[in-house]
Amino acid sequence: MKKGLHPENYRLVVFKDMSNDEVFLSKSTAETKDTIEYEGQEFPLIKMEISSTSHPFYTGKTKLVDTAGRVDKFMNKYKKFSK
Repeated sequence: MKKGLHPENYRLVVFKDMSNDEVFLSKSTAETKDTIEYEGQEFPLIKMEISSTSHPFYTGKTKLVDTAGRVDKFMNKYKKFSK
């Protein structure tokens, strides 16, 4: 294995799904300035828009994830073609 190729800064990080407030602890090298208290200790926090606890494939429920109003823009643009 080549030296200096793989990251050395693996650490415990809390990932938070912002759509349903689910949190889990894992190791990561991702950089963040946010922190959170989890099980009595403080960890770096990585915020996610979707995870396996909220993804339609895993939950079996369809859910519209619209962070920038794209669906509304599309509907308004093509409203004139609807009958």
